[in-house]
Amino acid sequence: MSKGGKIVLRVQSPDGTKRVDIPETSNLRELYELVHAAFSFSDYGFALFKERNCTKELVSSRSQSVKESGLNHGDMIYLKHIAGPSTSKEPERSSSVASIASTSSSSFSGAAGFSREPTPSTSYGANASAVLNGEDSVDIELYKQDGRIQRKRDEKLCRHNSNGCCVHCSPLEPWDETYLKEQKIKHFSFHSHLKKLTSGVDRGKFVALEDLNCKIKSGCRDHPPWPKGICSKCQPSAITLNRQAYRHIDNVMFENTGIVERFLNYWRTTGHQRIGMLFGTYEVHPDVPLGIRARVAAIYEPPQESTRDSILLLEDEHEAEVDEMARLLGLRRVGWIFTDLLAENAAAGTVKHVRGIKTHFLTAQECILAGHLQNKYPNRCKYANGGYFGSKFVTVCVTGDDKKQVHMEGYAVTAQCMALVRDNCLIPTKDAPELGYIRESSDKQYVPDVYYKEKDVYGNEVQRLGRPLPVEYLLVDVPASTPMVPLFTFHERKDVSQYFPVENRMIDGHIQDFAALSDYLAKSRSMDFLECMSDFHLLFYLYRMDMLPMKSQMGPLLEAVRTKDKAAANEWKNQEVWRTLEQLISASSHHDDSSMSNDVEFVSAGEAEQNWTCNHCTFINSRELPTCEICNLPRV
Repeated sequence: MSKGGKIVLRVQSPDGTKRVDIPETSNLRELYELVHAAFSFSDYGFALFKERNCTKELVSSRSQSVKESGLNHGDMIYLKHIAGPSTSKEPERSSSVASIASTSSSSFSGAAGFSREPTPSTSYGANASAVLNGEDSVDIELYKQDGRIQRKRDEKLCRHNSNGCCVHCSPLEPWDETYLKEQKIKHFSFHSHLKKLTSGVDRGKFVALEDLNCKIKSGCRDHPPWPKGICSKCQPSAITLNRQAYRHIDNVMFENTGIVERFLNYWRTTGHQRIGMLFGTYEVHPDVPLGIRARVAAIYEPPQESTRDSILLLEDEHEAEVDEMARLLGLRRVGWIFTDLLAENAAAGTVKHVRGIKTHFLTAQECILAGHLQNKYPNRCKYANGGYFGSKFVTVCVTGDDKKQVHMEGYAVTAQCMALVRDNCLIPTKDAPELGYIRESSDKQYVPDVYYKEKDVYGNEVQRLGRPLPVEYLLVDVPASTPMVPLFTFHERKDVSQYFPVENRMIDGHIQDFAALSDYLAKSRSMDFLECMSDFHLLFYLYRMDMLPMKSQMGPLLEAVRTKDKAAANEWKNQEVWRTLEQLISASSHHDDSSMSNDVEFVSAGEAEQNWTCNHCTFINSRELPTCEICNLPRV
C-alpha cells in the first residue's frame, strides 16, 4: 500500500487505461469524480464495475467507502459508457448514473446532465412515437391519408355492375410502378415509402429507419482504439451506392416568376454568380400520391463574395434573425438556389449550355454543400430511431438548357450522400467537377470502402471502388416550376426599380441603407401601407436596423403581413416607433433639400491658397478669420 493511506486503482475503458490515486477512506462518489477528471469526460455518463464482463457494479454512494467495497491497492476496475452518444436506449442507464444525475454537486454543473430532447446525433427508438409532436404539419396530414389511387370502372375490361370492383378498377397503391411510369413520376414520395414499409402483416410494428453510419463504433473493449486496432464488431460495413427510389420532396414551386427574376437581376447587372436561401412552406402536392411540395415565397441572399466562375459564402451574422423573422411570417428555409450562367449572346438573351447528361448535373462540391445543408435541416420522422431521417431541403440550380435559355433544375442528395458528407468521407476532385472522391483511411479516421455499379464495355455489370466516384449516384431529381396562375405572399411591383434593394448586394444602386429606405417610402406614398410593407427584404432591413431598433415591436406588423390584414397594419402605423422613423426620414429629406438650396461661394485657386492652417489643431480656417474656429487660438 502506498504512503498516506492511498491506494492506486487501474481503470480500463474503451479509450484506454488510466491510474487513479485515492485514499481508502474516500467514498465511491469521490472515486467517480476522480475517474471523471482523469478521462476528461464532459459528463457522468459512465459506470464502474469490478468484473470485465460489467458485473458487480460499484454504485456511486456517499456512505460506502472504497475499502468497504472490497477494492485493494493495484486492483483493475472497468468503465462502461452508459449515457451519451455511444448508447441508444434509455433502459441501459445504470443506478450509478441515475444517482449522480439526480443530485447536484459543485464538482459539475447542470450542463453535464442528461438531456432527453431528440437531436440529429442521438437515437431513442423507444421514444420514436413522441417525436410526432415536432413533425411538420404536412407530414401529420399525410399520415392520416390512405394514399391509394382511385380508378374508374373500365367499360371494356370490367364485367361487373357499378357497385362491384375487380383487378381492373380496384385502387392502386401509391408506390405502384406502372402508374408512376405512366404519369412520368421518376421517384415515389417518402410517405409512399413509409406506407410500403408499414403495409405488411405486422403493420410496421418493427419499422425503424436508421441513417448510414460511416464511423467506427465506440466502446469496443477487445482491442486498443483506432489506429492501433479494429475488429468486425466496430468496423463500419462497406457501402454500395444504390438508386434511391423515393424522395422527401416531390416538387419545388416558386409562387411567381418575379421571385426568380429579382434574384437573377444581380447576375444581369454584374455577370457574377449568386447564392440564395429559399424561404417558404411545405404543402401537399396534388400531382404525386402522398407527395410534398415546397412553395417558395422569397429568396434571401446571405453574405458572399462572387465572381464569374466562383462563389464564396461568408459567415452570416444575421442567420438567426432572418429565421426568427421568417417564422413570424409563417415561413421557413426550404432550400437553396444558385446560378451557373454564362452569357452567350446578350442581344438575343441566350446563355451557354454547360450542364447536361454529357457533362454534369451538379458538381461534387455542390453535392457536398447540399449534403451539409440537408444535414443542417433534417426531416423529423416518427419511424426513425433518432427522430430524424433524411431532409426536405432542396437544391435549385439556375443554368442554361439545350435551347440556350435560362431555366431551373431541382435536386436533392440521397440519404447515403448525407451520411458520407456528415462523416467527412466525401471530397471533390481538382480537375473533374463531375467526380467526387472517397477519402482513404488515415491514423485519424477510418473510412469504409464505397462502391458503385456500372456496365463495362461488354455490357456486364461490374462493381467499382468510389475513387473517383460519379456524383450522379448521389442525386435525386426534384422538378422546379411556377404555377399557371401566379401566387403572391408578398405584394408584387409592376417595375423592378420599385422594389426595396436586396440585402448583401455590395453594388451601386443595390445597397440597403437609410437613403434607400427614404427613397423607397417616397416612391410608395400612393400605395396602401400594407402593400408598401409587404416586402421580405424591406421587413428584414427594418427587423435588424441598428439606428432605430424595431425588432421587439414588429410582431403585430409581421402578423398583419402574414394574414394580409390592412386594419392591423394601419393600426401599427400609428405606433410611436413608426412615427419616429417618419420624423427621421422627414428630417433627413429636409436636410438634403436645404443643403442643395444653400448658396455656395466659389473661390479661385489663388484665393483658396490664402486659407490658413492652425498650427495647434491643423484645422483649415477661412482667410479672414484671425483665430481658429475649433480651438480659438490666434493665427500664427
